[in-house]
Amino acid sequence: MSNPYLKALQAKLDERNYSLVAAIENENLHKFLADAVELCEPDSVWVSTDSAEDIAYTREMALKTGEERVLNIEGHTIHYDGYDDQGRDREVTRYLVPKGHNLSKALNQIDREEGLAEVRGLLKGAMRGRIMAVRFMALGPNASEFSIPCVECTDSFYVSHSLNLLYRLGYNEFKRLGAKAHFFATLHSSGKVDERMVSAEVDKKRIYIDHTTDIVYSVNTQYAGNTVGLKKLALRLTIQKANREGWLAEHMFLMGVHGRGGRKTYFAGAFPSACGKTSTAMLPNENIVGDDIAFFRAVNGKCMAVNAEAGIFGIIQNVTEKDDPAIWDVLNKPGEVIFSNVLIKDGKPYWLGMAVDTPEDGENFSGPWHKGKKDAKGNEIPLAHKNARYAVTLHALQNCDEELENPAGVELAGIMYGGRDALAYVPCQQGFDWDHGIIAYGASLETETTFATIGKEGVPEINLMSIQDFVAIPLGQYINNNLDFGKKVQRPPLVFGVNYFLRNKEGKFVNGVRDKHVWVKWMELRVHGEAPAVKAPTGLIPCYEDLARLFQEVLGKEYTREDYVEQFTIRVRENIAKLDRVEQFHREQVPDGPAKLFKVLEEQRERLLAAEKEFGPYASPECFPLAD
Repeated sequence: MSNPYLKALQAKLDERNYSLVAAIENENLHKFLADAVELCEPDSVWVSTDSAEDIAYTREMALKTGEERVLNIEGHTIHYDGYDDQGRDREVTRYLVPKGHNLSKALNQIDREEGLAEVRGLLKGAMRGRIMAVRFMALGPNASEFSIPCVECTDSFYVSHSLNLLYRLGYNEFKRLGAKAHFFATLHSSGKVDERMVSAEVDKKRIYIDHTTDIVYSVNTQYAGNTVGLKKLALRLTIQKANREGWLAEHMFLMGVHGRGGRKTYFAGAFPSACGKTSTAMLPNENIVGDDIAFFRAVNGKCMAVNAEAGIFGIIQNVTEKDDPAIWDVLNKPGEVIFSNVLIKDGKPYWLGMAVDTPEDGENFSGPWHKGKKDAKGNEIPLAHKNARYAVTLHALQNCDEELENPAGVELAGIMYGGRDALAYVPCQQGFDWDHGIIAYGASLETETTFATIGKEGVPEINLMSIQDFVAIPLGQYINNNLDFGKKVQRPPLVFGVNYFLRNKEGKFVNGVRDKHVWVKWMELRVHGEAPAVKAPTGLIPCYEDLARLFQEVLGKEYTREDYVEQFTIRVRENIAKLDRVEQFHREQVPDGPAKLFKVLEEQRERLLAAEKEFGPYASPECFPLAD
């Protein structure tokens, strides 16, 4: 045998599992697997294929190990993460950077040799007494120009089960591609676990990304955002691949919006966690293609897009029957759903903001729970975690788009950028052109930190294009890649800025929860040239008459001129303060930023100052002219 890695695997694997690995003619894959087995020392190795039997085995093992438990509704299970392992952990998620290399200043990084020694030391022998599951998956539809093969080795059958729901199966694709499979790899171990089967040494949690080998290492954590390697961890690798090859990997949903004459128009949207991303993608009577990660390519002059995933790992807080009927339906009927970190009482799940009566005791992420229970620091423990989640396949949704698995993707007509901005940006506006939209709404995206990442909540920060945490190339280069992409297509998607969190002087939100549906319908009209717009200093904003009609058509709701003026008044001083923060961020954190960025921002500043001079610090939308 000329392949030393296969020889090493043959000594460690039984006949069934060795034959499955050997059937894939890819020496790099064999090298990764041989190293993973040698390092982690599992008692046995189980290789999953795309068969129904193997998929069922993963589910069964997640229950057998105690990482999941059954609930009342058939197919529903509950999983708990550790008390201090409830979100993506920025502090211990780092890029491994070789000496002499440097990524963006905004990124968390560590010397490659030092980081490898640390994380591999933690992984050494971590799987003793356990089974290593080897999973072959794909990002994007199989047999597609967009597709990226991936492999993950894990000792958590909860993680393996999550992969079933969230991604396309890829064993047969690996076999088909053979040596041509240039893959991403993840090696994960839960580390030591306690009696609840949760990671017990989260102080030793490490999530390290080796972008020189396209390998992710994760240890002493189970939270899916830290362990399901194809999610945000692989996004970091994908961005580098896209940069090399001239396409875009984005932290965006994809949705189909229905319009006049039976047409369907596709939009993408970038929102930081807990800013309305999934709820927008899941709007009633529209179609969802994906809620989190999208790949864009210029194909024959068109912007084509696919969902990198095939499922949803969604925040469940505030999911209600009224506001989220499509996902509510899935969460309340038989079918595969993994709940995580919610309250369980008598086999039923409960979460924050679900708009039903909830029990005063049960079991949650803290163990046995009762109302008023406090943690070691004296903080009251809520009935469910703010970042509690559900995992489901998109195919379970009634509104799943029929183009989800189209290897060619869907043609993209519009892009939204949205964050939490209480003070400045209006609820909905359109960029004057591609460059303005990408810079003023994307590269300037500002939000407040939320519970979806570990750390202090409510802190304003720039989250460039909602992808800043994941960009493994210089941020200036990433901005330039986006600007250049617009030149590769004949008709670039229109770019919109949205803000569902604007507040009035009394601190109350000026939008209702469902108003976002109206903004989306207005965008659909703009794409097709069927609605005029007002030319405001920060972008093109809707006309009152169009919104009044749409509020009635979409929500059956009266929309007054007073509502319009309150929502779309340009707050000049607040917008200038935002520009100041954005410019400071770019000067300090993006030394390679394009000159175009500062030019566009300066032009916006001049328009704002001119408006203030003519109309005062609060300029009514009725002050501005219609756009040409």
